[in-house]
Amino acid sequence: MLLVGQNFPDRRLNDIPGEVFRELSAAGFGAGLAPGSEVAIGVGSRGISNIDTIVRAVVDYWKSRQLTPFIFPAMGSHGAATAEGQTDVLAHYGISPATMGCGVRSSLEVIDLGKSPEGIEVFLDRHAAGASGVFLVGRIKQHTDFAGKIESGLYKMMAIGLGKWAGAKNYHMHAHRLGLEGVIRSVGRQVLGSGKILGGLAILEDAFHNTAKLAAVPAGSMEPREEELLALSKTWAATLPCNLDLLIIDEMGKNYSGAGMDTKIVNRGVEGEINPWPGLAHVERIFVRGLSDHSYGNASGIGMAEVITDRLAAAMDNNATWLNVLTATTPRCGRLPIHFPTDRECIERIVPTVGKMNFADVRIGWIANTLAVSPIALSENMRAEIEANPNLTILEEAHALPFGPDGNLPLDAFHAAAAH
Repeated sequence: MLLVGQNFPDRRLNDIPGEVFRELSAAGFGAGLAPGSEVAIGVGSRGISNIDTIVRAVVDYWKSRQLTPFIFPAMGSHGAATAEGQTDVLAHYGISPATMGCGVRSSLEVIDLGKSPEGIEVFLDRHAAGASGVFLVGRIKQHTDFAGKIESGLYKMMAIGLGKWAGAKNYHMHAHRLGLEGVIRSVGRQVLGSGKILGGLAILEDAFHNTAKLAAVPAGSMEPREEELLALSKTWAATLPCNLDLLIIDEMGKNYSGAGMDTKIVNRGVEGEINPWPGLAHVERIFVRGLSDHSYGNASGIGMAEVITDRLAAAMDNNATWLNVLTATTPRCGRLPIHFPTDRECIERIVPTVGKMNFADVRIGWIANTLAVSPIALSENMRAEIEANPNLTILEEAHALPFGPDGNLPLDAFHAAAAH
């Protein structure tokens, strides 16, 4: 295996709190609210870089306008669809009353906002509905399940996030008729029509998942502005650099992607489709070694792998996983793949299924998770292809897969590589 760096542009912002304040001030948020009014700040469950710093800066902005902010989880059924679980998810990201300087109010109770023109019953978090205004903080990126002009972002938070479990179940069922983008737009417009939404702060990340852009998005321009920002974020997205017979992934989890693994990295569909996304690297087989502790046992997306370890199978919480995949109406994502005790056995058992007669011809890639595709370990049989690609740099010369005496690979290989 060769350790290879992908030469993505580094677009990181140097002063995140300052940028938050500049963006929100320029947009004039809070001008129409009376001093002391409560502002509900919706925060989701994804692993967004610097999310604690960003949210704290948003809280401080509202305080500077003599308003009273509080935070609420905007994450559908995540956190095992309990108020306590969703509070814990935020706390794991450093978002708590102590760190944010304001309250965190978590509940799965909702109010009914009536039906959208498309016939969808729409819900809004009870705490958010009781505030004078609702402000969203979320990342705009590609969605794992579909491709469109609006995918994951503020609009989706208005729908599935603010609708809590009741909304998430209802909206995913309607998605079979209207498509998920259609549901997100329909529900988002109905929520906007309530007059509660002030707008949001859109977060864009570069290919290294640095915070690359923060954009204030007023409610009145949210739909077209989100389309523009998604189009930009797609041009910055990371990808695998080449076709692979086997992709090894150290960890999956909800903190990395809603589907556990970013489908537009691994080229899978949540209904079991193999290589459905045109223009992406072709991945024949996926081997996932473990589940992130920050996924709380939720292994939604596990069904996209062909083989996993016994460790991952044991770490899976059936209740949390099945609740999530059933709510999302993607039950295939909860299927348990073939599993074996050690990494070595998993690899040795799955490699003969890729259609290569000679093991030396098998193209293997190895990443830490789908949020971290650089550095990537690639098998030496791709050296000529790597050296011919100006976007790739060999960081370390070839060495064998570093199996330990127990037949397992180390968990810290990529952290060590990134450090130097």
